Amino acid sequence: MSAPAPSPSGLSHRIAAIEESATLAIDSKAKAMKAAGADVISFGAGEPDFPTPDHIVAAAQAACANPANHRYTAVTGLPELREAVATKTSRDSGVSVSAGQVLVTNGAKQAVYNTFAALLDPGDEVLMPAPYWVTYPEAIRLAGGVPVAVATDETTGFKATVEALEAARTPATKVVLFVSPSNPTGAVYTAAETEAVGRWAADHGLWVVTDEIYEHLVYGRHQFSSIAAVDGVAERCVIVNGVAKTFAMTGWRVGWMVAPTPIIAGAANLQSHATSNVANVSQRAALAALTGDMAPVAAMREAFDRRRQTMHRMLSAIDGVLCIEPEGAFYAFASFAGILGRTIGGRVIDSTLVLAEVALEAAQVAIVPGEAFGAPGYARLSYALSDEALEKGLSRLADLLG
Repeated sequence: MSAPAPSPSGLSHRIAAIEESATLAIDSKAKAMKAAGADVISFGAGEPDFPTPDHIVAAAQAACANPANHRYTAVTGLPELREAVATKTSRDSGVSVSAGQVLVTNGAKQAVYNTFAALLDPGDEVLMPAPYWVTYPEAIRLAGGVPVAVATDETTGFKATVEALEAARTPATKVVLFVSPSNPTGAVYTAAETEAVGRWAADHGLWVVTDEIYEHLVYGRHQFSSIAAVDGVAERCVIVNGVAKTFAMTGWRVGWMVAPTPIIAGAANLQSHATSNVANVSQRAALAALTGDMAPVAAMREAFDRRRQTMHRMLSAIDGVLCIEPEGAFYAFASFAGILGRTIGGRVIDSTLVLAEVALEAAQVAIVPGEAFGAPGYARLSYALSDEALEKGLSRLADLLG
């Protein structure tokens, strides 16, 4: 079998095949328009609009003055932070882990990359409920794996059933990806649903990768349940998490993976050749977050809950838009199927990709098209922005589509 023809640009085929992050692309374009003077309201980026809590910033300021933080430290993370992550995981996820099972990473994205690189051989399949976060399939492919989308929709609350997962399982299936609360849909699996998926995975000897980054952002009667706590799952499970969403620390770049020690050892070896240790000042800030007052988190969650309800109400009032109420995270995932085919802003809206372009150009509102998440006809709107901006942006969108 002959090798593929060289890329004219010289770029490797592996890297050329990576899809651009649609969420960051939309956010970048919106910010460029803002910088040029446009009054753009962006529902694109997945980050809290709040500042990092004061006690965390103070810890970082103190860390800057300590020469111990001016040097290389262990690739796996500061011992105190690894211990704090283990304690926090045992408390919040309900599974007992040791500090030796923790690898501190440059944000949860690196934890996702490390995880699939450590687990997958070429051809290994990963069952990936769709809609999915844009980075998952790219990280799987970079590791040589094959992402297998398992479709969900409003009828299942955007949650994958055991029956759907089993229908997608093949002899090549090695991993099932489990995300609750979900980005982009805001879906939260019940304890019973989580246990059912966990037992199914354990019965078939599958690895489970669970992204728990939004664990503290759950609303109303809904509650977070970790699949790692299901009997038989922990010994073949990787938990991905970090401080970005819970503590408004997206720019600090501190995440982690929790896994059996052989997986951590392999991932740490990879990281030693890629980035080495996470910035020590950021690690000290993350330590303060995990061991400090959770009152700021409760205040942010209350604001997100209020905005969640506003967004659901205003989107649902637009003719042609269907939006189920988000249960967690800070996103609404709405169907715009009833809009497709209309002519808006002089263009025929034949996809949500076109809708996103028209919304940004004609209404100065940024949304992320569902195509980025494996769900054409939908769009993700973040409600991690001020109440005033949220209502103003949704009013503009309603006027555009009305």
